[in-house]
Amino acid sequence: MANPLQILKSPLITEKGTLVAETGHVVFKVPPHATKGEIRRAVEALFSVKVSSVHTANFLGKKKRAGRILGTRPAWKKAYVKLAEGQVADLLEKI
Repeated sequence: MANPLQILKSPLITEKGTLVAETGHVVFKVPPHATKGEIRRAVEALFSVKVSSVHTANFLGKKKRAGRILGTRPAWKKAYVKLAEGQVADLLEKI
């Protein structure tokens, strides 16, 4: 297994992320090549919690223009991790 900090790049603290946090989910930005199993093992190892499910969403990079130069932002992946009943992960303490 890769280093858990290489799999979990950062927690996503957004308006939608705080809404799903009320249902026991935690949202992370992960590399596009990360699998659900790797994400599950990384969260369990880093936060010492039990994970019940992992859902992922892939985002393509947006095309951006600066004058005549055309570029693309990098593609990225978002992971919604549902913790088992009664489990809590303190995000700001570990990452």
